[in-house]
Formats: sequence, structure tokens, C-alpha cells
Amino acid sequence: MARAPTTSDVFNAIAEPGRRLIIELLSQRGNLAVGTLVVALGMTQPTVSKHLGVLRKVGVVSVTKLGQQRVYRLEAERLKVVHDWAKQFEQHWSHQLDRIKERAERKARSQRV
Repeated sequence: MARAPTTSDVFNAIAEPGRRLIIELLSQRGNLAVGTLVVALGMTQPTVSKHLGVLRKVGVVSVTKLGQQRVYRLEAERLKVVHDWAKQFEQHWSHQLDRIKERAERKARSQRV
């Protein structure tokens, strides 16, 4: 089966770890120039620019040109589709956490006796 292009949707775009790092950095630090992203991520400028291009095509980031610099901004609302999809599985990890807590509490009670 052929793989969907990375620019087909948000899910494909964020599948690459480098792009997720860019999203995290923009989320934490706000709008950033390409050069700042290059230094912060320790990636080459062409690599960062390529990742930003993919994220831009799916609308996860937008760009503003300020003089010679291109400044990127996270468009976090575009990630909501990922959140909404993953949320349907929350019951599974919540259930697991409840079971772990119950076991730990049982073990703690049995050690006190």
C-alpha cells in the first residue's frame, strides 16, 4: 500500500519526530525565526525549512516575512483534529492507570499488616 504524502493531512505531517519538535518549540517559545529554530533544534537550515514547508502546507504553522527573516507561528487549532481523534482512546489509558493505582494501594495495605 502506498504511503500518503506528508502534506495530505495533519496526521501525516506530524508523524515525523522532527516536525513534532518544531511544533513543541513553537508552542513553548512562541513565534520564531528559521535561524532560531535551526540553532535550538540542532538541525540544518534546509532540514528545518523542509519541515516547516510541510507544516505550513497543512496549516499547522503560518509564516510572516520580517525584513530578511521568516518568522513562524504555530496555528495550534489545526492540531485539534489529532486531539479529538486520540481522545476517543482516553478510556483505555485511564482504565490502566486506575488498575495500577488499585494494585499499589492493595500492596501498601498488605505491607502495613
